[in-house]
Amino acid sequence: MNKEKMKDMADRVFRDMAGGMAVGLAHVGTQTGLFKAMAGNGAMTVDDVVSASGLQARYVEEWLKGMVTAGYLDYDTAAGTFALPEEHAYLLASDDTDHYMGGLFGMLPPLLTVAPRVIDAFRHGGGVPFADFAPECREAIDLMNRGNYEHRLVDYWLAQLPDVTARLRAGGRALDVGCGNGHVVFALAKAFPVSEIVGVDPDAKSIATANAASAGIALAPRFVNATLDKVEAKSKFDLITLCDVLHDLPAPIPVLTDIRTRLAPDGVLLVIEPRVSDHLEENVNSLAAMFYGFSVFHCMTQSIAHDGAGLGACMGPTRTAALFREAGFARVEQLPIKSSVNLFYAVRH
Repeated sequence: MNKEKMKDMADRVFRDMAGGMAVGLAHVGTQTGLFKAMAGNGAMTVDDVVSASGLQARYVEEWLKGMVTAGYLDYDTAAGTFALPEEHAYLLASDDTDHYMGGLFGMLPPLLTVAPRVIDAFRHGGGVPFADFAPECREAIDLMNRGNYEHRLVDYWLAQLPDVTARLRAGGRALDVGCGNGHVVFALAKAFPVSEIVGVDPDAKSIATANAASAGIALAPRFVNATLDKVEAKSKFDLITLCDVLHDLPAPIPVLTDIRTRLAPDGVLLVIEPRVSDHLEENVNSLAAMFYGFSVFHCMTQSIAHDGAGLGACMGPTRTAALFREAGFARVEQLPIKSSVNLFYAVRH
């Protein structure tokens, strides 16, 4: 055996285990407000952080030291102080912005909670349906995506489709399939107040959250708790969105075919999927590794739980485009939108 290669692997295992622990500690930091308590305050002693956060001193001390070793906080040895750099605070203490990364930390605990069931599925088949994930999973997905939908969906992403936005400004129709807690729908409703905006999702808890959030809105959007095939087909839609949903679907081709029948002749289906390459060797990086973990513990398993296709989160652009064409769409365009984590497709009749 190559001893250096073996040592490198041992180091990788320790590094990856440390990464998991760092995510756990960072999750504590977002949930307790520790990052926010430190943001903009420069160098702080343990007592300063305890005072600013209102948390228990011994836990805060150990958290601070752990976050230093993980590289999240700076430490001044001579002064014995801790600091959250401005650049780190920009990503970790910035809820509801389009650059907040704290929602990622919340995914790990609920995903690992279902690990025993996923292991059983490896042996016996089946999977874990979305309804069986802890509520924290919905909250983490919400935190990961909300800022992007609120700040980028209309002003940046849909700006690539000026013909569609013009129709929505004039009073068109838009449908978000797999709407979750409704943030795509709310962003569309705010930007296009004279249009009819509809969200559909089979998860009752997500729809209940969306309906509660829509209370009091003058021209409230409509949310439907159902799969798409159960939604009554009325007038055609100018815009239909599938935001980080396509790869989760148990039956992607029937859903895409249904979407095509509901799309106006000059309408657009906007699809957002994880940014990965078609070639595995080009995906040897931390982003793709994260996506494959999400896939096994969440995306793929919930599809297979319903005897579905189990596409997984890492389809890549070639396989994704093939799905659209199999469903009968003639025009597939990968939009030139800059994003380190997503690919964007405009799909037309």
